[in-house]
Amino acid sequence: MKILVVDDEKVLLKGIKFNLEGEGYQVEVGYDGEQAVELARSGSFDLIILDLMMPKIDGLQACMRIREFSTVPIIMLTARSEDTDKIIGFECGADDYMTKPFNILELKARVRALLRRSGMTAQKDRGSRLTAGPITVDADERAAWRSGERVELTAKEFDLIDLLMRNPGRVYSRENLLNVVWGYEYAGDYRTVDVHIRRLREKLEPDSANPEYILTKWGVGYYFKNG
Repeated sequence: MKILVVDDEKVLLKGIKFNLEGEGYQVEVGYDGEQAVELARSGSFDLIILDLMMPKIDGLQACMRIREFSTVPIIMLTARSEDTDKIIGFECGADDYMTKPFNILELKARVRALLRRSGMTAQKDRGSRLTAGPITVDADERAAWRSGERVELTAKEFDLIDLLMRNPGRVYSRENLLNVVWGYEYAGDYRTVDVHIRRLREKLEPDSANPEYILTKWGVGYYFKNG
């Protein structure tokens, strides 16, 4: 995967580049806001990391210009910690926001989380509605049905069943599911996943005591059996 990092602090930029390349990412760098827009327009990036305070144009302006032609995930870096600055960043199109100084491990975790989420979006683009046996989910409506009857799911329940149904046969560990569905910021334990799986079975399986679709691979995790 290819990441663009733009910051006028060259020592910091070098450190970010080194750490992301150590994770296996291909990293390209820039040093000012205009360069950020030019590189984003000319390259095919999976994620962009932008500093807020940069020469020529700042990160907010760069983010808005990039949003005119791209939906690539953007993480904003800034020395400002006020909530109003974060809100402005999100309104300009940023997907995440980190305050300097930051922990490089946290940055890498946020990068992984955003890349996973954008991958889930790409999966959804292949078709809004999926049906397997009596279970139907619709990503656009964020709705689910069992045997034609609408079933009320919480936001996390829907995200979980949608992920499993769009990747049938793929076994996800509890840790995988916490990272993908709940995100890097979640600090709960693995039992959260078990509880949500149990509720999904109760709501969607014909017989929750003997599930046919939302299955367990013992010692590994959960998966969806498509028929």
